[in-house]
Amino acid sequence: MRVAVVTDSTAYLPADLSHRLTVVPLTVVMNGAEGREGTEVSPADVARALSERRVAVTTSRLAPEELVRTYRRLLDEGADAIVSVHLSAKLSGTVEAARLAATEFDGRVEVVDSRSAGMGLGFPALAAGAAADRGGDLDTVRRAALTAVDRTTTLFYVDTLEFLRRGGRINAASALLGTALAVKPILHVSDGALALRDRVRTTGRGLAKLVDLAVQAAGEGRVDVAVHHVAAPERAADLLAALTERLGDRLDDRYVTEAGAVVAAHAGPGLACIVVHRRG
Repeated sequence: MRVAVVTDSTAYLPADLSHRLTVVPLTVVMNGAEGREGTEVSPADVARALSERRVAVTTSRLAPEELVRTYRRLLDEGADAIVSVHLSAKLSGTVEAARLAATEFDGRVEVVDSRSAGMGLGFPALAAGAAADRGGDLDTVRRAALTAVDRTTTLFYVDTLEFLRRGGRINAASALLGTALAVKPILHVSDGALALRDRVRTTGRGLAKLVDLAVQAAGEGRVDVAVHHVAAPERAADLLAALTERLGDRLDDRYVTEAGAVVAAHAGPGLACIVVHRRG
């Protein structure tokens, strides 16, 4: 059985890995003009727009019709089945759209909710791809993705909760508390939703705490890590260096990518994210 793996553009896969999967872009809307993430709208475009408060920035889920076209093309090209792994259902309607699209294909398409974003989605999608490359059947590939979901932790630092509040990804009370106390928030993805993990007083302490929490999430076994950023490459490089020092020879694959326009629209410039994938 040949199983194809589909994911969406919020996985923010490194360029040298993205060709192994079929990646469908989400849409960013700026002042009513739509553009596809990664090809038509960049994180820099969103960062500029967010700095001008008069520019409205929103995002749009994948349409079921677009996913139907993608699934049909892959099946027509010789795939026997498809595993489609997507951004958390609590952060986007993309999983719902994928499930609607899957009903057109009589059980040949299985949808997996990654319950995360960024490489919190990317690691499960890559695990599914690896299982497919080994000749796994539909259920084996689906289970590989789900196992990686359970082994992945996503943590991130933002300079302000304001952009998450605007996009409805965190409640107004939490955002107001962070602003009123002038604290720097550290968040994590908990059961698919964003939750406040900790608060610190300065950026330096925030980034140090982010590394501490990532090392804690890594446990004692071997891990892969990914670091994402929005308009903060030096911050990402410093985080990877700190993780490399702290995790030592337990650290296997490591990636640094800029988060794309969809996450940039909700998190704002300065985002620093660490995703930990435990190998066993």
